[in-house]
Amino acid sequence: MTPSWNLVADLRDLWSYPFMVNAFRAGTIVAVLAGAMGWFMVLRRQSFAGHTLAVVGFPGAAGATLLGVAATFGYFAFCVAAALVIAALPFGAGGHGQESAVTGTVQAFALACGFLFVALYKGFLSGMNTMLFGSFLGVTTTQVVVLLVIAAAALAVLTLIGRPLLFASIDPDVAAARGVPVRALSVVFLVLLGCAAAEASQITGTLLVFALLVMPAATAQALTANPRWSLPLTIVIGLAATWLGLGVSYYTSGPLGFYVTTFAFGGYAITRLAGLARFAGLTARGAA
Repeated sequence: MTPSWNLVADLRDLWSYPFMVNAFRAGTIVAVLAGAMGWFMVLRRQSFAGHTLAVVGFPGAAGATLLGVAATFGYFAFCVAAALVIAALPFGAGGHGQESAVTGTVQAFALACGFLFVALYKGFLSGMNTMLFGSFLGVTTTQVVVLLVIAAAALAVLTLIGRPLLFASIDPDVAAARGVPVRALSVVFLVLLGCAAAEASQITGTLLVFALLVMPAATAQALTANPRWSLPLTIVIGLAATWLGLGVSYYTSGPLGFYVTTFAFGGYAITRLAGLARFAGLTARGAA
């Protein structure tokens, strides 16, 4: 199946199949939630925590399959549980080094559990590649509804805590002195990040969640430091990478996670190269 030069006809062809319609719906929901959470995650320098929460989705999905329940429940149960474990670290104890140590420990143990669940599963675990690298096949209407409800709830909470969370992310010491509940905001944000990682894992796979959690946010923040522009720009970049990835994956039968990651990385690489070129031009102009 190959695309034509008629974009409208190609879109009609894509959306003539219910599974592709569901894939675009799920991808859109995930891109919006991951973009919003990823923007704060990059700002707060918690990318490693986000990566760990994504990886934890693998043993969650494998464990759910072993128990004979929907993998979606495993994704959310393990990601949220891991977020609570990381959040349980005493605030300020050991700084970022201690947080990284706990996060890495959780990640290593989660991966070990995932491989144990796969080994205990006596049947043929056909969804192994899907868990790790994502797929647009088999996205059901029920899954879309679940993703929508959780994303709407998470975004509603993020909207409520957005302003104090931004303050606490930029300068936690001053925020705490002003009476902002920095510790509570950190815990709530990690739980929301766990929900975002669980959702994104079902589209990109657990190993490639950074495509939607990190790259769009890093690209947008490299373009502008103004939150009013960089936050919505993050979501736009995530949507573009997801939609392009779905379209190319459909016409090439290639892995969805690879294409989403490639488009997201391409945007980031172009942005950074353009920034370096602009800096070099300004330097040369100043030297002259």
